[in-house]
Amino acid sequence: MNAYYTAILQGSVLTVGVSLSALAVSILLGLLGAAAKLSSHRVLVAIATVYTTIIRGIPELVLMLLIFYGGTIGANNFLEWMGSEATVDINPFFAGVLTIGFIYGAYMTETFRGAILSIPKGQTEAAVAFGMGTMQAFVRITMPQMVRYALPGFTNNWLVLIKATALVSLIGLHEMTYLAKQAGAATRSPFPFFLFTAALFLIYTTVSLFVLSKLNARYSLGAKRISLS
Repeated sequence: MNAYYTAILQGSVLTVGVSLSALAVSILLGLLGAAAKLSSHRVLVAIATVYTTIIRGIPELVLMLLIFYGGTIGANNFLEWMGSEATVDINPFFAGVLTIGFIYGAYMTETFRGAILSIPKGQTEAAVAFGMGTMQAFVRITMPQMVRYALPGFTNNWLVLIKATALVSLIGLHEMTYLAKQAGAATRSPFPFFLFTAALFLIYTTVSLFVLSKLNARYSLGAKRISLS
């Protein structure tokens, strides 16, 4: 029995790897999507709007299976059409990371867009008037303030993203949910293993909440608090 728990602990490291990698992808897509939605180019606005609308309306499981199985079939059919005898097998880790990152990039887009809109436009205009370039003004003026406004929504997205990594077990990635399922099938006693896995997820989310609350407090220093009472 102890060997199964050890294997699940080892799989939990892979779960963290998937979570952090997918987070990086979602942040990148979120920033690009927010920039596109706030741009003056209608084509970029339309692309970003279609992306966030469609992705947020399709279940994660369906997208996961579409990318993993559909992507493999599509790539192999394309190679066959090109006359190649090579075959492609999509790595479960990369399929999981890209799928989860792609999904939560849509949520991050709205989080970052709302945060940027919360910053008075005059601040960026003043920075440009003082000689800063557009990118320099974003990095030095917009970004630090955007973090403060985005952190609450970012925290919620991150917590849901962590739990969504359990879906990668369905495409054969040996993370802790997959190993817990295997251990339960081998011993015919799944409850202790899934309870152990749930406890690990709870630890991850609790630590994440603690770290992000400290980060939120750090970025809220000097911010004017308005009482609603």
